[in-house]
Amino acid sequence: MIPYTVNIKLAARTLTGTLNLQNKTAVDWGWQGLIAQGCHSSILIIDPKTSQTIQVLERHKANVVKVKWSRENYYHNLSSPYCLRLASGDASGKIIVWDVVSGTAHCEIQEHSKPIQDLEWLWNQDVSRDLLLAVHPPNYIVLWNGDTGTKLWKKSYAENILSFSFDPFDPSNMALLTSEGIVFITDFSHSKPPGSAGKKVYIASPHASPAHTKPAPTAAPPPTGAKKALNKVKVLITNEKPTAEAVTLNDCLQLSYLPSKRNHMLLLYPREILILDLELSQTVGVVAIERSGVPFIQVIPCAQRDALYCLHENGCITLRVCRSTAALEDGSAATDPEQSAQELVYDLRSQCDAIRVTKTVRPYRMVICPVNENSAALMVSDGRVMLWELKALTGRATANPSSGLSPLYSPVSFCGAPLAPNQKHIQNLSLNSMIGQTLIAGEAPLPSSNQQEVQLKFLLTGLLSGLPLPPFAIRMCPPLTTKNINHYQPMLAVGTSNGSVLVYNLTSGLLHKELSVHSCEVRGIEWVSLTSFLSFATSSPNNMGLVRNELQHVDMPTGRSFAFRGERGNDEPPIEMIKVSHLKQYLVVVFRDKPLELWDIRTGTLLREMAKNFPTVTALEWSPSHNLKSLKKKQMAAREAMARQTVSDAEQNSVESSVISLLQDAESKSETTQAISAREHFVFTDTDGQVYHITVEGNTVKDGARIPPDGSMGSIACIAWKGDTLVLGDVDGNLNFWDLKARLSRGIPTHRGWVKKIRFAPGKGNQKLLVMYTDGAEVWDTKEVQMVSSMRIGRNVNYRVLDIDWCTSDKVVLASDDGCIRVLEMAMKSASYRMDEQDLTDSVWCPYLLLPRAALTLKAFLLLQPWSGTFTMDITQVDYSEKDEIKGLIQEQLNSLSNDMKCVLQDPELSLLQRCLLVSRLFGDESDLHFWTVASHYLQSFAQARQLSVATVEGEIQSELAQQSPQNHLDICHDMLCESSYFQKFQLDRVHLQEVKRTSYEHTKKCADQLLLLGQTDRAVQLLLETSADNPSYYCDSLKACLVTTITSSGPSQSTIKLVATNMIANGKLAEGVQLLCLIDKAADACRYLQTYGEWNRAAWLAKVRLNPAESSDVLKRWAEHLCSPQVNQKSKAILVLLSLGCFYKVGEMLHSTRHFDSAALFIEACLKYGVMEANDSSNKLIETAFLDYARLLRSLGLREGAALWASRAGTAGEQLLEELFKGEGGGHEVAIDNDEAKVTTDSL
Repeated sequence: MIPYTVNIKLAARTLTGTLNLQNKTAVDWGWQGLIAQGCHSSILIIDPKTSQTIQVLERHKANVVKVKWSRENYYHNLSSPYCLRLASGDASGKIIVWDVVSGTAHCEIQEHSKPIQDLEWLWNQDVSRDLLLAVHPPNYIVLWNGDTGTKLWKKSYAENILSFSFDPFDPSNMALLTSEGIVFITDFSHSKPPGSAGKKVYIASPHASPAHTKPAPTAAPPPTGAKKALNKVKVLITNEKPTAEAVTLNDCLQLSYLPSKRNHMLLLYPREILILDLELSQTVGVVAIERSGVPFIQVIPCAQRDALYCLHENGCITLRVCRSTAALEDGSAATDPEQSAQELVYDLRSQCDAIRVTKTVRPYRMVICPVNENSAALMVSDGRVMLWELKALTGRATANPSSGLSPLYSPVSFCGAPLAPNQKHIQNLSLNSMIGQTLIAGEAPLPSSNQQEVQLKFLLTGLLSGLPLPPFAIRMCPPLTTKNINHYQPMLAVGTSNGSVLVYNLTSGLLHKELSVHSCEVRGIEWVSLTSFLSFATSSPNNMGLVRNELQHVDMPTGRSFAFRGERGNDEPPIEMIKVSHLKQYLVVVFRDKPLELWDIRTGTLLREMAKNFPTVTALEWSPSHNLKSLKKKQMAAREAMARQTVSDAEQNSVESSVISLLQDAESKSETTQAISAREHFVFTDTDGQVYHITVEGNTVKDGARIPPDGSMGSIACIAWKGDTLVLGDVDGNLNFWDLKARLSRGIPTHRGWVKKIRFAPGKGNQKLLVMYTDGAEVWDTKEVQMVSSMRIGRNVNYRVLDIDWCTSDKVVLASDDGCIRVLEMAMKSASYRMDEQDLTDSVWCPYLLLPRAALTLKAFLLLQPWSGTFTMDITQVDYSEKDEIKGLIQEQLNSLSNDMKCVLQDPELSLLQRCLLVSRLFGDESDLHFWTVASHYLQSFAQARQLSVATVEGEIQSELAQQSPQNHLDICHDMLCESSYFQKFQLDRVHLQEVKRTSYEHTKKCADQLLLLGQTDRAVQLLLETSADNPSYYCDSLKACLVTTITSSGPSQSTIKLVATNMIANGKLAEGVQLLCLIDKAADACRYLQTYGEWNRAAWLAKVRLNPAESSDVLKRWAEHLCSPQVNQKSKAILVLLSLGCFYKVGEMLHSTRHFDSAALFIEACLKYGVMEANDSSNKLIETAFLDYARLLRSLGLREGAALWASRAGTAGEQLLEELFKGEGGGHEVAIDNDEAKVTTDSL
């Protein structure tokens, strides 16, 4: 057996069970890699990789209705460290912001007393990372500072707010889902509440769609479900309030912005998902369920790919991926003319198994990992958490041709860079490393020879199960003693209402065994050794009041269980209780209306069934005193005598010889009876309160003294006996303490009603007593006869106690009616525990659990180890001056990484950029991940262009590059940061879709405007000429069409149009003026006007789709400056914009000036390596200061070798730092790296 150390100190913990209906929406998967889930008034923190509960937060008094992890979209350093922060809201309107590691509350917030409707941290964290927006019913949104609990502003709306969603592309946009429709807010800001009431859009319920009504029987074949749904849905979104019958019921379940492309939103209905394009507010795609299909509960859109995770009512999770529009241009379009009028189609690519749904078991919510988007967790109402991972299976021609789906291909790169020939990689790292980008119309697909087809499959990788529904009967195994210390395990047996017994190991809090023992509710459990117990259950009574009693003996290691009373048990009065004697020799079984039975546990024989006239037992307890010691002495003497007898045949004393013959008899019998029977006694009370004393020895039972009832006590309900103290509790709440030595008794009225149970704490001389009442529990000290602690329902807890026991000498365990079992300190204050005091079975990768400094050290250690040729995963091998305890914790983190991940990190082929990207993914560092994704893409593309030695004007490189590699572009989820050529194609594709879907004149007008801006004049003219004659704008549109077709580039007409345009802009017609300027190819002027009037996003959009690279670059640089200004303060976005323009030197400067020292140094290092920045006189100053500051940062973290390396490359100032580093080491130091060598070592990385 594996030796293990016994943890005698058990951590306080909560074992949770089924969820409350109010917990339904309380679950979140954070960037930190952990899942938080509300369970009644507690919050579980689950590690999905090892499927363990690693913390339970207890402070709420009401059911938790929302939990949200804070975002990690900011630069992390010692002042803003990696820390686990969670906000939770409950049904009484209280919001708590937690420090999860210590289990303490940062702040508590209370505004109203109704349940919190929705809760979200602001994702743009450049200004502050502590802002939390909450919906307080019925119609308030309040912005809080989640660190201090101060209210920043509050705003009310006309309708009840159900939920909200932030626009992931623009922090000033958000949408509220209200009881009547949607409210769009475009001026959201942290500094002041939104000024206007927002733009209201009403939703006409899509009840007319085929999912809800049977099609009328007609001669013509009815159109298929999805197409018919589309025709109906076109009229879904209106600005007028719809008529009463149109909105019988707004059953929109959810609204979310799509993070994969800008200005798109999804609305979820039970039988369809609608994809809206917000620029036209019209439906551009529908995912409908056929009539026999299972309705949706929830949908989560992905960011890395245009894909949707959907949860259905049967607990099945499906993944739908957007079909590429490029595929429609070949032959397939011809077969179905309606289909070629394309729309966004989401194909079902994978689904997991459903669960068995019953009245009490139904799926509640699903969450997906925000970092990798390739694993999902399903919360089930019975407390189960099912962890599904999406796996990509590669293989050629595996696709089923009959399904008609175009195959998905895996990307040919890893962590943002092409794979080296023998490089190790992890294909299932994240969604975008599993499936390649969706092609859009007009894009040439890559030759399929070097691509691998993939199939997606869900795999169940983890399952956490909770306790079943209460009631419970709990019993802790016998206590730890000096004799059993080597193999002791703190096991808690929990009897449940369905007849099974769960055994939990309280060191880890994990289920050790689930034993199906009985066929009805378990009423009580008693342990007979460390590995076996007796449990009894009684069926519901028949019409004569008789039941079937089951008393089972269970051996835990083998799971063998047998009926302890043999054939007995049918049609008899129910068992009231079973009591095992202290030496585990005898068992008393007490019945309701039948005399008690006395059994020998070791032989399983019935010693005595009491006579009919035996008094009715109300309470019973075994005495802790016995004669085992004196018996053992006698036995030893007898053994010695036997030894003497074999040596010499001297005569024996007659008494001695009889003892010897007895012993010889006993030893010749079976081994079970080998043990000697010690004398034990028990006391019990009858209905009059008289106390009886009975002695049992072997198979003789003797009646002892009787003590008359105490007049002050009512009917005795329970007895406890330890040492010289005997305690009686009655049905009126009186406790009577007897001191048997001093022959004194003392009665104390507790005024708390029926005393249900009393138990003494284990441990020699420990005279603490745990008392259970109907409304709570108390701990008493029987030496001093005074109460130590108390808990009462309604006063300090909101649950009823069902059963109690001691689990160690200073901790109690309570089972409660909220389905939880809590291990608490003797003070019985329910509290969270510190995570670092936990004894976890599997170590958890979560750098957030480390001290802030240690987490940053771990990151630096993983990012770069240039001091040796090989990478190591052993922190003890580097020169790191830190306490051993912290070193050990860091090493534990390193060890808990998966083997695949270790291989990749130690692979010399992994480039610096890939490593930075991988580490930011491991840390769940949102801002780092965005930065390195964009940086690695553009560094490589500009370096590639440089190698092709094209013209070196920044702008021209881009255009050449775009033509050179069609596939290698940033995903569209980066929006304005994508290459202009790809961005243009995407916008054309989108307008084409809008054009097909337009239903009203409004839509047509918007499409025409968009086409003019994109330079598609012919299509625009066609649309303008469609205006009907009775439309008021008929004349205007016709003239516009004429103007567009006749515009020539002659000087006079151009100057006239320019004059008209500027006048229009000056008089407030900005959009019209910009259109005119675009007609005469003066888009650059148009951009300038847009920027002057504060339309920065429109200007950037226009620059990307209309301007040549040089002009576009100017516009975007101005935008970047604007983003850096103190009013806007979005420096992180500005850095990304500059990266996309190839202004690498400026990016390096900005990173350094904002004190992002590690990013700055590593970025500059990458630039030098890719040859897009050269070390010359102008850039040397920046390079040296950046390297020097990074060296100082590494020194402050204790990584001296790293500091020495960077310092050696930082010029004269660096030499000074080197001297400081190695002052105490006798002048010379080993890391004497001269500059040439330093370059060599970093190049070999």
